Amino acid sequence: MHKLLYLLFLVVVLSSCGGTKGITGSNKADKSFSAKKITESHAAASPNFSTLAGRLQVVYEDNNKLQSITVSLRMEKDKIIWVKASLLGITIAKVLITPDRVSYYETIGSTYFDGDFSLLSEWLGTDIDFEKAQAILLGQSMFNLNTMDYTVKVAQNQYQLSPKQQPQNFIHYLFLNPENFKVVSGSLSQPNDSRLLSIRYRDYQKIDGGFYPSDILINASEKESTTKIELNYKKIELNVSVSFPFTIPEGYEEIQL
Repeated sequence: MHKLLYLLFLVVVLSSCGGTKGITGSNKADKSFSAKKITESHAAASPNFSTLAGRLQVVYEDNNKLQSITVSLRMEKDKIIWVKASLLGITIAKVLITPDRVSYYETIGSTYFDGDFSLLSEWLGTDIDFEKAQAILLGQSMFNLNTMDYTVKVAQNQYQLSPKQQPQNFIHYLFLNPENFKVVSGSLSQPNDSRLLSIRYRDYQKIDGGFYPSDILINASEKESTTKIELNYKKIELNVSVSFPFTIPEGYEEIQL
């Protein structure tokens, strides 16, 4: 269970909603589209909302066990992400993320973390921030597509984006749906450390004119260890009144990163 909570936390803390006007999508990828047009359309595909409340079923599987938990998700766009994980109706963990801070506690081991993204990035070995967390939950790229030059090609009727020059020990690819320019799949590998993370979106649901994930499949491997996480959105409500209750219980031990 500790490993499940850690991976859920990693996924959640792994783009802001864009206002760029994109091109019209179709069910067939167009080989004439440039990388710039595709990345602009992907930014424009980020849904527009003020608040979001959702319920997810999360299934976790590794070499030893299969576990399912219920997760409540609440968001205030660009400001707050709140997550509560429950098992048999009992709260087992809470996460509160803002652009400046990450707070987390779990009840099984009575531990907590409360710090900024720089400390967490150092611990996880990769740069993370609030926008990456928001992007993954909304089916957007976890990478800032404006920070480096990308090449594009059509593969299996999807737009495949990859950096013209991959960063050292940090290889990533992104595949976009030609109909809505949302992420179909993305991968990040660190060969020197035998690490691989892949995220795949099986389907999207259209709510109030925006596209939101229905299912997210996450595969993570490091050397001999492999883990699979499946997130199924059971319910999404937009622009509703939400609260973000979060208090670290007294007596909990701080996680030393």
